[in-house]
Order: sequence, then structure tokens, then C-alpha cells
Amino acid sequence: MVIELANAVDDALRGRRSIRSYEPREVPPPLVDAIMDAARHAPSPHHSVPWRFAVLTGGKAKQRLATAMGGRWRADLAGDSRDQSEIEEEVRKSHRRLTGAPVVIVGNLYLQPLDDYPDPDRRQAEQFMAAHSLGAALQNIMLAAHARGLASCWMCAPVFCPEIVRDALGLPETLIPHALLTVGYPARPPVQRERPPLEAIITLRA
Repeated sequence: MVIELANAVDDALRGRRSIRSYEPREVPPPLVDAIMDAARHAPSPHHSVPWRFAVLTGGKAKQRLATAMGGRWRADLAGDSRDQSEIEEEVRKSHRRLTGAPVVIVGNLYLQPLDDYPDPDRRQAEQFMAAHSLGAALQNIMLAAHARGLASCWMCAPVFCPEIVRDALGLPETLIPHALLTVGYPARPPVQRERPPLEAIITLRA
């Protein structure tokens, strides 16, 4: 029993890949709910559940998000003195990834349940903990999607323009967009990439 569970977890962890191209077919709503349910089991500081999600399956919502984020990214790239044709190509690819995904899941920090401290250092630490927890919730969603035959890709672009994302989707001001996942049935097999050896990521054994 323990060995079977360990093998299943290992298969999910090692099999998940970031995939950006999806088949043009709907993900059934019960399946979307099943992968979202995995987020509820992520660890969170003080049992606070400091995150909320916007789940986009409608074309208009995805279009608004892609257009708004694309406008901000275009301005940022122009500020970096990038070539105009290169800027438009990058924005076009990003727009296609968002609008072409059957499901887009926007992960938002929700800081209200966290402990409040009078000093900025501990307030910042609370926000860091919330961000760590959001990452765990997003990983749960991606693993649950992979286990059900779906693919996903993690994009951190919202952290660069949280207000743009919030306004585009009409989210409440209590939410801070931090990341998004695109989800769908994979259009092609994932590219196999080498992972770093274990000793490259362990800096201390004491």
C-alpha cells in the first residue's frame, strides 16, 4: 500500500510538464472542479487559506485578460528598448497562449486572514508565507490536472501587473493576482528536459 502510493506520487511528480499548446476542446466543468478541489488541501500559514482563484473558461474573460496584460507587457518591453517587431511577436504569442487555453486559472493572494503586525518586517513575512502557500496550491492543481490527463503551464506574469489583471477581470481590491495556470488537453507530447542532479540542489547536509 505504501509502496503503491509512493509510486503513484512519484509518477505524478515526474510526469508533469509545462505544456503551452492545447487541443481546442472544452474541459468538462466537473473535471475543472476536481482539479480545483486539490488546491484546498495545500498547506497554509495559521490555517488561513490566504488565496482565492478566478477560473476563466469563457472567451470574453480570457480575451480581456490577454489584451490588458499584453498592453502592459508591450509598454514594459518598449521601455527595455526592444525591437518593435520583436515586441509584437512576444505579445502575440502570449495572447495566443491565454486565449487558446480552454481554462485559465488566476491565483490571487488574499491577505485578510493573516496575522497583522505593527512592524513592516513581520507584515512582509506574512505576505511571503501567503505567496509560498499559493505556490503549493497551484502545484496541487497542476498535479491533479496531470493525473486526470490534462496539461498545464504556470505563468508568473500577473505578479508584474496585479492591478492590470484585477481590473481586467473585475476582481475585488482584497485580491492580489500573483500567477496563472493555463490548462487543457495537451496538443502534443511534452518535451523531455533534464533535471538538475540531487547534489546540485542540496547545499548542506548537516
